[in-house]
Amino acid sequence: MDVKREQWSSKLGFILSSAGAAIGLGAIWKFPYVAGMNGGAAFFIIFIMFTVLIGLPMLISEFIIGRGAKREAVSAYKWLAPDSNWGKLGILGVIGCFLLLTFYCVVGGWVLIYSLLSIIGNVIHAEANYGQLFSQITSSPTITLLGLAVYLIINVIVLTFGIKNGIEKASTYLMPLLFIFFIVLVIRSLTLEGSMEGVKFFLKPDFSSITGDAVLYALGQSFFALAVGFSCMVTYSSYLDKTVSIRSSATSVVVMNIFVSLLAGLAIFPAVFALGLEPTEGPGLLFVVLPTVFSQIPFGELFLSLFLLLFLFATLTSSFSLLEIIVSAFTDGKKRSRKKVSWLAGIAIFIAGIPAGLSMGPLKNVLIFEKNIFDATDFLVSNILLPLGNLFIAIFIVYKMNQKIVENQFFMASSQSALMFNTWKLLMKWVVPIVIIIVYLHSLGII
Repeated sequence: MDVKREQWSSKLGFILSSAGAAIGLGAIWKFPYVAGMNGGAAFFIIFIMFTVLIGLPMLISEFIIGRGAKREAVSAYKWLAPDSNWGKLGILGVIGCFLLLTFYCVVGGWVLIYSLLSIIGNVIHAEANYGQLFSQITSSPTITLLGLAVYLIINVIVLTFGIKNGIEKASTYLMPLLFIFFIVLVIRSLTLEGSMEGVKFFLKPDFSSITGDAVLYALGQSFFALAVGFSCMVTYSSYLDKTVSIRSSATSVVVMNIFVSLLAGLAIFPAVFALGLEPTEGPGLLFVVLPTVFSQIPFGELFLSLFLLLFLFATLTSSFSLLEIIVSAFTDGKKRSRKKVSWLAGIAIFIAGIPAGLSMGPLKNVLIFEKNIFDATDFLVSNILLPLGNLFIAIFIVYKMNQKIVENQFFMASSQSALMFNTWKLLMKWVVPIVIIIVYLHSLGII
């Protein structure tokens, strides 16, 4: 007997919340610096190709699994494939989300600290060295761990309100504002002298600069940016009403994600080249470029504060989805307090996130495969576990899940289109697993 569950109040609320889950650090923070370190325009094209041909089918798949089971991730796989080991795929998602949050929330803490500093007028000033400011913040144990703690507290408080009154309400009001401020930033960036070199870097591809590692990063980024692979969207879509089209919702999320990645590139790279910075700056790229750009416009501190607050919100909407899969796994259909589980999860993530938080300060010399703890965790999650999770989900939905449920969910609230279904099925059966396996083998130096 199904347990009565909370639902999204509208299709728009679901799309904006799903887009919020996807459009966060992946599109705004991570995409510019990963693209900058891996060829710019050529990387962007490969990223779009992976997002459309692999990310979109995977997003549709997670939506189908979630609404088809009407359960959070761990229970969904167990219900759809009883008496099998497929329930462990949901457990992989919970573990993956936990690991992702240990470094994601560190960056969220940086954004929070920058937001507060900007509000009190301590970011933009005449003698500012923004690269040095970023180093000071990220290397300080006190500042970093305080930011991590406060950021997690905000997440926990919102999660305790649930889906409709917490996540959906926040996403519906503030996501559109992020787009507006991004467009303002792009316009200013493009009007800087020398900005066209940055536009060329981002939009004029040179595939000779692409390496096997860059392709692996592009695949990982397409998964990271859409929040697929760890079954976050399985949990989100489990709250979805049957009157909503999965296909159109997934397409909307993908289009919005690519658009924000485009805006991020057009906001960052023209400014990088105009201001004589290096596109290979790394994780600090956004935190150095944004203040530099806003410092050159009237009321720059005010606009920077507003943008950082919206960026903070976009970051939060993504971490909401990651924390939700953990919380729902322990509360959905169980007699456990959502509030208590949310706080316990937040405390556990804070403790586990301390090493990543200190990896640019006291633990900067602790290296794992020549990467600091922060970068090593990021690589493990984005380039190992996420593709692995997507591979298993592709196998599950094609070979293990009841195909009548798959078809019903695919066509529900949509016009009948056998061609679209067959194309999606073909991609999930052959293209998605083969591409993931090839990229994996190449990254291991086998091919």
